[in-house]
Amino acid sequence: MDASKNLYRTALNPLLIEPSRPLPDEIAVIGAGTIGPDIGYYLKSALPASKLYLVDVLEKSLVQAEQRIVGYTEKAVDKKKMKPEKAAAVRENIVYTTDYEQIKNCNLIIEAATEAIPLKQKIFETVENIVSEDAIITSNTSSIPADRIFLKMKKPERTSITHFFAPAWRSLPVEVIAWEKGSQETLDYLFWFFAKTGKAPIITDNAICFVLDRIFDNWCNESAYLLDRATASQIDKVAEEFVFAGPFFVLNLANGNPIIIETNSLQMEEGAHYRPASVLASVDRWLTHRPGSPVEVPQDIKSAVRDRLLGILFSQSFDIIDRGIGTKADLNFGCQVALGFRKGPLDLMRNLGEDEVKRIMDRFQSERPGFPMPQQPYSAYQDFKRYVLADDIDEVKVITIRRPQAMNALNDELTDEILSVFKEFENDPSVKGFVITGYGTAAFSAGADIGKFPEMLGDANASAQYARDCAKVQIFMDQMNKPVVAAVNGFALGGGLEVAIRCHSIIATKNASFQFPEISLGILPGIGGCVVPYRKWPQGAELFHEMICLGRPLKVNDARDIGMVTKIVDDYPALISAAIEEVKRLQGKTTRIPEGRVEIPDIDIPHEPKAGHQVLSKEAVSITMKVIQGGSACANFNDALEIGYKGFGEIACTDAAKEGISAFLEKRKPVFKK
Repeated sequence: MDASKNLYRTALNPLLIEPSRPLPDEIAVIGAGTIGPDIGYYLKSALPASKLYLVDVLEKSLVQAEQRIVGYTEKAVDKKKMKPEKAAAVRENIVYTTDYEQIKNCNLIIEAATEAIPLKQKIFETVENIVSEDAIITSNTSSIPADRIFLKMKKPERTSITHFFAPAWRSLPVEVIAWEKGSQETLDYLFWFFAKTGKAPIITDNAICFVLDRIFDNWCNESAYLLDRATASQIDKVAEEFVFAGPFFVLNLANGNPIIIETNSLQMEEGAHYRPASVLASVDRWLTHRPGSPVEVPQDIKSAVRDRLLGILFSQSFDIIDRGIGTKADLNFGCQVALGFRKGPLDLMRNLGEDEVKRIMDRFQSERPGFPMPQQPYSAYQDFKRYVLADDIDEVKVITIRRPQAMNALNDELTDEILSVFKEFENDPSVKGFVITGYGTAAFSAGADIGKFPEMLGDANASAQYARDCAKVQIFMDQMNKPVVAAVNGFALGGGLEVAIRCHSIIATKNASFQFPEISLGILPGIGGCVVPYRKWPQGAELFHEMICLGRPLKVNDARDIGMVTKIVDDYPALISAAIEEVKRLQGKTTRIPEGRVEIPDIDIPHEPKAGHQVLSKEAVSITMKVIQGGSACANFNDALEIGYKGFGEIACTDAAKEGISAFLEKRKPVFKK
């Protein structure tokens, strides 16, 4: 079953959807207990001018909710993550009330009350009799299917589940549930709304526990069943190979035992094997350790626990995919950004290999009969794109880099996926061209992961080859006849900018900016960044000198003035629309990067070069200048690129590169000595 086509009927990138209504100006959150205030804080942070109603039957809960939201804003200001004036706007226009009548003008209502169907149905009956007929009403349930919660609704088409993850103000994913009586218009709007307000929503089918709770709850429940052979602390320690914090540590944080009992009891509709472990009802707090602390685990116990944890993880993953509850990409993505897995379950399977996965599943089936097993060949669970979304709009392929947890930073597999889309459709007559953009509204791409580069420091040849290998997608774009347009939706840094400048045209939003920050790490832009800008936009050479040698950002208006940016637009919808029009304009008009020597002005570097307040390495700056000058003097473009690759190899052997990369990995400022 192709879950992608079934669930994502309009677009994979939510910001490609044209919403049926504007952002809400009045919003209600019903329930001021555990997660309701956090949802409220997220909403007000994203929409500070909106009016928020936080509703609860208990005055005490409302008082505590207000204290929590005020505390969040104060902490954000103290950490310089929010300006005082925004914090004040977030705190303003919040009504803490026990009176449902006050929410009558709300456009969006999110219920976040206790997980009890009769209570939720009563709340929705009350709400539906108060709000307007076109108000959207959702529930934050983690496990109860929509058809049960909204059973008594007069207008179920305006409803959906919107499942947040803790902490709701910070965690990126929100599961939006597609269900039989919910309208496509409502689903599209919610999908768009959450992306517009900074989340990374995923759409799932209307199954018990949806996608991510199905993973988490069974991971925890199976861990409880393992207590007959290991301690909670030992199980957590084994789990830390796969997650940042073990299941019992997380259950302590969330007071989660009752939740696991409730959700797994619900899942018993699918079989008795989902029965919650009885020990969950008899323990209040688990004896475990802080994540990362040393814990002795005998090898036989470690092997048994590891196999069972992977068995339940893979079993649920197979079931989700085989039943079309969610997509492979969303499962992988959600487990990492919502549940704290170091790698997605399908990545773990790939790393282990088919034979090892089969061994684990055979053992799991023998120990825990009844759980789902794979219904397709192993390869079917690996056939998907992990990091990019490909949508079709007006005969143009819109490629979205979806890695919001890393501000859409590139890695080798991600660029390979972009390349695979190019290769698949380059000769397809139904595709006029391509647009590349970033997920969300903040970043096109924050650069590239360091990847394997630290291993190559000190090896000029290996580092130069690494630069060549990283340039595959750029080299392919250089020879493409179909136009490729970069739709830059925020900042484009380092490797992200290396992709944008190799496109045939750049369209940008007014909040876009461009920067090569590599010099602050003691390295240089090694896959064309020292060469391409001077050949495509020679009139901007002095600006490029400062960008590459001093790490200075280029503002979007300045980029337009030198011809680097073709058009500046106000927002994301206008960006995509303009990029698609640019693809059409460039039909049959794409040009190659110019050959020949390029005359550039002298490079004037201060005696003490700095990037902002960061003192730079004179040695690194000197090598970078030499690469720029050598590349410009080359009559052949490919030879110029080769100078860039070799320059990257040379700079990788300097003390500056060693210090810059070490400082980056250690999260400190570098101190360059020469």
